[in-house]
Amino acid sequence: MPLVQVTLAAGRPPDQIRELISEVHDAVVRSTGTDPARVRVLVHELPPTHWAAGGITLAERDTSGTTEAGTAEVGTAEAGTTEE
Repeated sequence: MPLVQVTLAAGRPPDQIRELISEVHDAVVRSTGTDPARVRVLVHELPPTHWAAGGITLAERDTSGTTEAGTAEVGTAEAGTTEE
C-alpha cells in the first residue's frame, strides 16, 4: 500500500490542497499500477514559523519578501523537492 507524505507551508486554499492530493494519487496509481483504493496521500501543513532553511524561518523570509535566491517562497514538498 503506497503512502505518500507531502509537507507544505500552511496557507494554501483547501481546493488547492485537494487538487494536490488528487494529482499525487493519480501519479502513484499510474506509475505503480497499484489499486487506487490502496493509495494513501497525507498532507501536512506547517506554520511558517515552524519551517526554516539556513536558520531563517519562512515567516522571517515573508517579512523581507524574498528568499536567499531573491525570489518569493513558492512552497516545498517533503519528498525531496524543494523550491526556495
